[in-house]
Amino acid sequence: MKAVDPATGEVVGGITAWTWAGLLGIDMLWVHEEHRRDGWGGRLLRAAEEEARRRGCDRATVSSFTFQAPDFYRRHGYVETGRTLGIPGGAEDVHFHKSLTGNPAGEEQENPHRN
Repeated sequence: MKAVDPATGEVVGGITAWTWAGLLGIDMLWVHEEHRRDGWGGRLLRAAEEEARRRGCDRATVSSFTFQAPDFYRRHGYVETGRTLGIPGGAEDVHFHKSLTGNPAGEEQENPHRN
């Protein structure tokens, strides 16, 4: 999926993702540096989540290096679930999860049959 500036026709960003067994997996989301404060990233992310819901997905996953956009995903409701250490340059790969059903990310639904 790509984002095109309607005023110029310029491609300003894009997202690649997949769906499988109720899960949306985001591989890459990018926005041209000149357009990063214009809301394109959020629009692309919401469009991917909406398409995933249309396909029956109820959760999403993504990772972002610490030098990239972990705060972006947090602002959009993603919850950190872990980190991969040892990325070159002292960085870490931050792993995120989000519920697409309105339940808080990472929380299990109440199970009345659980002891």
